[in-house]
Amino acid sequence: MTTPGTLAIPSMKHQCTPAEWQARVDLAACYRLVEFYGMADMIANHISARVPGEDGAFLINAYGMMYEEITASSLVKVDHDGNVLSKPDFGELGYGINKAGYVIHSAVHAARPEVACVIHTHSWASMAVSSLECGLLPLTQTAMRFLKIGYHAYEGVVLDTAEQASLVADLGQSEALILRNHGALVVGNTVGEAFNWMHRLELACRSQLAAMACNSPLQAVPPAVLEATWKNYQPGTRRPYGVMEWPALLRKLDRMDPGYRD
Repeated sequence: MTTPGTLAIPSMKHQCTPAEWQARVDLAACYRLVEFYGMADMIANHISARVPGEDGAFLINAYGMMYEEITASSLVKVDHDGNVLSKPDFGELGYGINKAGYVIHSAVHAARPEVACVIHTHSWASMAVSSLECGLLPLTQTAMRFLKIGYHAYEGVVLDTAEQASLVADLGQSEALILRNHGALVVGNTVGEAFNWMHRLELACRSQLAAMACNSPLQAVPPAVLEATWKNYQPGTRRPYGVMEWPALLRKLDRMDPGYRD
């Protein structure tokens, strides 16, 4: 019997390789965690994951589902041209994908083959910082990790593939991008790494807004210290992000609701 308030989605596990199924489980977990930590926007926004061993294919959410109800089987597999390669039977709902999500995520996956996961949010904190002329300030140790974050000028709702070139150029080889007057985007070599980047970016944005709201002078940090701190967060200086916390986060979800694994 179906639990009230849930969708009865047939399992996709038998249609996937073990590697794809693991990617689906991790991606579904990421959706649930973004919701849990207050970074979701109902059915809007997207998180995508590259399908291991399948060039040009990635997984993304069905347009119409809340982040808190995403499961491994509910994810839709698409190619870089937006063609649906596989999806579950959503019944009369007939869910597909959101075009803006495809335009943004396909651009990043095509340009950055090493990237396994892309997260885009419209959280209140990232939207507020994206609208400030000063952008993200290196006020805290957490924010200093984003000392050299990129910025992408607002060009309207991202529905035109013509914007893909400027988007990937502004992202460059970095892990995070502020979408002006819009929100935030991060990438990671694993789903856990991408979540780590987004969680820390969200904290940096929230702490900046809290400090600015105090209407008191802000304490600046010397440029040399900022640079040294930023270097401490770079690859080669420390272990990859997500390695330690991702298994713990999955355990947290399993205690709360293991249904994301279905």
